[in-house]
Amino acid sequence: MLGLGAFTRVARELHRDVAVARDRDPAARGVGPGEILATWPGIQALLSHRVAHALHGAGVPLLPRTISTLTRALTGIEIHPAASIGQGLFIDHGSGVVIGETASIGDDVTLYQGVTLGGTGFATGKRHPTVQDNVTIGSGAKLLGPITIGHGAKIGANSVVITDVPPNSTVVGNPGHPVRIDGRRPEGPDADWIHLPDPIAEAIQGLASRIGALERAVGELSGEDPQLREAGGSQAGAEVRALRPVKGPNPAGG
Repeated sequence: MLGLGAFTRVARELHRDVAVARDRDPAARGVGPGEILATWPGIQALLSHRVAHALHGAGVPLLPRTISTLTRALTGIEIHPAASIGQGLFIDHGSGVVIGETASIGDDVTLYQGVTLGGTGFATGKRHPTVQDNVTIGSGAKLLGPITIGHGAKIGANSVVITDVPPNSTVVGNPGHPVRIDGRRPEGPDADWIHLPDPIAEAIQGLASRIGALERAVGELSGEDPQLREAGGSQAGAEVRALRPVKGPNPAGG
């Protein structure tokens, strides 16, 4: 019965991994389960981690780290055997992904290539991030230290996150700036990396608007029109162009 139960559990996990890949990777749609299991490095790394994690939990020496090292050589994805990973993790492409020893990942999380869940310094104990459910982390993002990434958060590509991230928010920049977006967003991964809010651009836009208002006020006080240039060759005040947010269709299809 124990052997049958283990076989059933493994079969269920494989079926879920294939379903997750088809759901979140357009390239996997229409591809057979065997091909996905054989050629998707994120799934291979996850399967290997499950074995290494079980051996690590049983106290088996050497073998868990050996499996992790071989998996890194084959897939380019390094997951410490002690890392805790929930259900429904999908690692897209995966090259350069690093998940540290005390990292904890919830359910239905999506990681893109180059993501690091790393530690800071040489402290012992919890030193890697905790990623809650339904989080999407973009390419090249670095999450460092014992921080918590809240449920439903979205981490922009190449962001460097060193502080806690509120649930259902977006983080961009270095260091990462959290920006809450329209309350609670729909569940599930979101691959739209073009229309991310940018707090720095918003601040510059506010300053530009303020400068424009001040120039108009100065022009009214001096009796001059700041938008006109004098014929004698003197130059009027520099034009201030309002920043416009990026518009257009969502490349993720939403």
